[in-house]
Amino acid sequence: MARPKAGGLASLEERDIDANLLNELRIDHHERDHDGSGTRRRWPVVVGGVFVLALLAGAGAWWFIAGRPAAVQTALAVAPGAGSNAAAVLQATGYITARRQATVSTQITGTLTQVLIEEGDKVQKGQVIARLEDSALRAGLNVAQANILAVQAQATQAQAQLAQAEADARRQTELAASGMSTRQAAEQARTAVAAAAAMLEARRREADAARAQLAQAQVNFDYTIVRAPFTGVVTVKAAQVGEIVSPLSAGGGFTRTGVGTIVDMDSLEVNVDVNEAYIGQVKADMPAEAVLDAYPDWKVPAHVLAIVPTADRGKATVKVRVALEQKDARMVPDMGVRVSFLGSKPDPAAAKQAPKGVLVPAQALAQRDGRSVVFVVIDGKAQQRPVKPAAQDVGTMKLLPDGVKLGERVVLSPPATLHEGTELRIDNEAR
Repeated sequence: MARPKAGGLASLEERDIDANLLNELRIDHHERDHDGSGTRRRWPVVVGGVFVLALLAGAGAWWFIAGRPAAVQTALAVAPGAGSNAAAVLQATGYITARRQATVSTQITGTLTQVLIEEGDKVQKGQVIARLEDSALRAGLNVAQANILAVQAQATQAQAQLAQAEADARRQTELAASGMSTRQAAEQARTAVAAAAAMLEARRREADAARAQLAQAQVNFDYTIVRAPFTGVVTVKAAQVGEIVSPLSAGGGFTRTGVGTIVDMDSLEVNVDVNEAYIGQVKADMPAEAVLDAYPDWKVPAHVLAIVPTADRGKATVKVRVALEQKDARMVPDMGVRVSFLGSKPDPAAAKQAPKGVLVPAQALAQRDGRSVVFVVIDGKAQQRPVKPAAQDVGTMKLLPDGVKLGERVVLSPPATLHEGTELRIDNEAR
């Protein structure tokens, strides 16, 4: 019974030894990544990391380039009337301004009791537009009027006393000549005449002073009445009844410094900023054509009034004053205007025959997906618009019957990378 038991133990030990030998012959999975020299093979990981870094770098470069605004040059779409005659020499933008406007205030500080204007009202020169509280000044005016009446009465009394003194002097002189009166009495009569004359002169001087005081009181009283300095239109109503108005600043208080603003609409003109590189092309009395942004189809004849002899260092521009040859109620101050400076006066007959559409430089056209397009600058971004240029060209300009509006700015020589919505940076705006 003991041998079989011993034999069973031996078989178990042999099986354990065989299992250990098999485990020693297995290849550990950690050793599979090493070559025969015992070095771990890392090249698949390295290649993968390089590939990922390359992708990240490319994405970063694309994001940096795509996020930057594209630098472009632009030009305005102009009306074919001027371009067809090759008369437009230069274009510039500006605003309507009034050479004659005033914020009307009072001569003295006071409280408003009446404000007789509203925005849009037409007023005539000298028309009353406001009144101040005037009780104190009216009382002073009444005192001055009473004072001059009193002084005038005293002057009349002195005049009568002088007449009596002169009559007495004549009688004393006659009596002295006949021996019926003494010479001393005649001399005293003449002295009385001189004294009466001096008194009358004093009363007259007092009357002059009283009249001056009355005039001063009248002027002060008139300061309570605010009048329009010239004929025009009220554009701003700056104060209300009950507010205090002063010709001087109140130092941040609630005192108003003006009642309203009046503009002489007959003095409207256009001020434009012309790039100093092109100012040599503008001359005094040069014909021009103005187009209001609010009314792009309305062309207003104009001419150069003056070139202001100073330049804006920051903008590198020179201000030019342009006179409008037609005035209209639609024109109001601070309206945006585009001015075309013309080499010669436009022909009205040719303007009527001008084709429909706008003119743009030929280099503004580009090809996208087999069709002609232009890129218009809208809020600093490129907007792609399909166009069909007309058959006839006007010099280097292309006629676009539709697709682009008058006054819009188009991109010149658009690059192939330019697309809808691209941020734009206008380096130098072409004419």
